[in-house]
Amino acid sequence: MSFEEGQAREFTVEQVGVLARAMRKTGRPVVLVPLGTGLHAGHLALIRAAQRIPRAVVIAAYAGSDRTLLVDAHVDAICTYTQDELWPRGLRTLVQPVDHDLESVESLAMQLTLELTLINVVGPTDVVVGEKDYEQMRALQSAITDLHLPVKLHGVPTVRMPDGLALSLRNTRVEESARDQALALAAALTAGAHAAEHGADAVLSVARTVLEEAGVDVDYLEIRGLDLGDAPAQGDARLFVSAVVGGVRLTDNVGLPLGIGFRNIEG
Repeated sequence: MSFEEGQAREFTVEQVGVLARAMRKTGRPVVLVPLGTGLHAGHLALIRAAQRIPRAVVIAAYAGSDRTLLVDAHVDAICTYTQDELWPRGLRTLVQPVDHDLESVESLAMQLTLELTLINVVGPTDVVVGEKDYEQMRALQSAITDLHLPVKLHGVPTVRMPDGLALSLRNTRVEESARDQALALAAALTAGAHAAEHGADAVLSVARTVLEEAGVDVDYLEIRGLDLGDAPAQGDARLFVSAVVGGVRLTDNVGLPLGIGFRNIEG
């Protein structure tokens, strides 16, 4: 099996583990970037973060057909996969995360099971995912910890367009006529985060006002701790929002120093 760095060579589900084991034997970190069926600039940020790990061999697991972004980014390898290849007898085991009353446990479980399967198939030392799907990221970290998997998880901040809209496949499906409402989600998060020094009630009030003025009917608007439990009175927290805009269900989130405020953080 020949291998040349940065050439985005494709490997099957059966082949990629052999490559990863060979690289690990040389003492090099093997970094998995689990991807779905579509690519955008936000995924490029994940690749770049993986490539910044010293001496990393970066493997992108991808189920889509257009691999141009991965080739242009010079990933070291692409693990191509389909659900039939991962689970030839069908999916018979589903790993269910804790229900935090935000996203559907069923959808979280499916994605979590996919990510854990890819980890087992590849055998990486590190995994890179985005904070855009923060609840999913926390579910994966909990599974890694609870199942004693020998892998380190890295979260990458959400990549946004100049107008603040998060780069995501869902956001690209929003029609232009509903774009202002989609932008209101990011605007509400930003406004809420800047009220962080005044506490949780102020954050929610400011964010809710922005959403109401834009005519957005939210599924949820909540502040949680970094572990998705109750938010602290003072300390790092996360503001979450979800709403159906233009027939597309959107989610977004942002970190904030609750009860402290950005102005009061010492440099």
